[in-house]
Amino acid sequence: MKKAAMPVTEHIPSWDNIRVVLVETSHSGNIGAVARAMKNMGFSNLWLVSPTSFPDETSYARSAGAADVLDNAQVVATLGEAIDDCVMVMGTSARGRKVPWPVIPPPDAAYKAFEHAPHGPVALVFGRENHGLSNDELQRCHFHIHIPSNQDYSSLNLAMAVQVVTYELRMHYLRGLEGGDGSSQLTPMVAPGDPGWDSPLAPVREVEGLFEHLEKVLVEIEFHRRDNPRQLMSRLRRLLQRAQPDQMEINILRGVLSAIQKSVGSRVGGKHSGPPPGDVGPG
Repeated sequence: MKKAAMPVTEHIPSWDNIRVVLVETSHSGNIGAVARAMKNMGFSNLWLVSPTSFPDETSYARSAGAADVLDNAQVVATLGEAIDDCVMVMGTSARGRKVPWPVIPPPDAAYKAFEHAPHGPVALVFGRENHGLSNDELQRCHFHIHIPSNQDYSSLNLAMAVQVVTYELRMHYLRGLEGGDGSSQLTPMVAPGDPGWDSPLAPVREVEGLFEHLEKVLVEIEFHRRDNPRQLMSRLRRLLQRAQPDQMEINILRGVLSAIQKSVGSRVGGKHSGPPPGDVGPG
């Protein structure tokens, strides 16, 4: 039974010319897994050359929501039917040939695909699960795509190979959007100030306030002696400045320090400093 397809949220017309061609796939579940891998990266043009079994329940079950890719798959009897109208054909191969053939890694294949797609269909051809593409089939390809996997264990699952190549296609596309709507997907978010971070970088005065508060608490709990400081406060200052905390993180740490002072004060009958103004709790 077919699973309902997930709604398509992204459609890039130029990608319609890039087709994934699977040759004589023996396990229908692999076809479903390939459909899922393709949809993950935004591709939907799937061609099947003489599959052993398709469509069937297993292929749809393995597609995990990419039923629309399977619904629109083209099933043909020969490789020629799948590539004869293409302006560029690239086939995956892990083997050396007696006659050397142009071999490129997946990133270069992505460049070639996008270079030729405006002029006509581009085929990315993947062979059988057990022995890949035949010599005759590989000779029909303009380029061979070699995925540089571990030489001691180089065999890739069919869907994994498709995922690697289509991932590189997507990365090539996103890099081309530098400054556009899609470039944010490649922009790292690792520290305050980066787009998407939820709190601004703390200014120096707030970091200094935390440092002074920390030193006071360390003295109160008798962890630090101002008359014999050694290198403790210098190293803690280096740690705080290296961390570059945001404003919320500063407030949380100030709140922790105030709670420590309150706890220590309640045990010894002393007084403690109140929390700094603003949002200081962990929420």
